[in-house]
Amino acid sequence: MYSNGAKQYQQMSAHTAVMDADPHRLIQLLFEGALTRIAKAKGHIERNEIEARNETINSAIKIVGGLQESLDMDAGEIAQNLDNLYDYMIRRLFEANSKNSNVMLNEVANLLIEIKSAWDDIRDDAVDRFNQKVQ
Repeated sequence: MYSNGAKQYQQMSAHTAVMDADPHRLIQLLFEGALTRIAKAKGHIERNEIEARNETINSAIKIVGGLQESLDMDAGEIAQNLDNLYDYMIRRLFEANSKNSNVMLNEVANLLIEIKSAWDDIRDDAVDRFNQKVQ
């Protein structure tokens, strides 16, 4: 019973975070979701939980696909480079699933962390510029 209540609370908390988020925060949530699923998939591999591994990696693939779909391809070279990188990550996630490879999952996680870090910095820079204008 406790587990069910905790799961419902987590779902409601996630729903509220999404409903209250601006577009920048939504992308951050996608990065966080993909990284969480990759971490969970690594645990499933270690415990040889094949079905759970499949589900978790497939969920990470969908999230990375969502990040890829959110790109503004009119933005130029950066968007094209990110598109190519997301495509690579999706292929590596499929391969990690078929080969049961934490090494490949780590590779994708590290790439996502790099991009997320840059995305987080964009927000920090924008907030700093806004605060300077207000003062």
